[in-house]
Amino acid sequence: MESNRQRKVNRLIQKELSEIFLIETKKMQGVLISVTNVRTSPDLGLAHAHLSVFPSEKGSELIQNINDNVKSIRYNLGKRVGKQLRVVPDLTFHLDDSLDYIENIDRLLK
Repeated sequence: MESNRQRKVNRLIQKELSEIFLIETKKMQGVLISVTNVRTSPDLGLAHAHLSVFPSEKGSELIQNINDNVKSIRYNLGKRVGKQLRVVPDLTFHLDDSLDYIENIDRLLK
């Protein structure tokens, strides 16, 4: 069960990561990355961010690239939330394929 503090930190990290990815994806044509969910550990030392990527064919490639550059993303996040958080959590990124799953179920039902 999440504490109130965890929920607030989750929302803060999700908002700031969304803005970071919005700025970065403007440089790439035809790619959209959105942060669908962020879960932090109880000690707020580790954050798991789930990303939805459009187009979904590039999803695994982009997630791999993002995980390779996690230090620079964490640095940018730290600059943004440095006044609100004492410790910027370590980040891990995962692909959120729930939209593909929903499309597949709709296709099967038709």
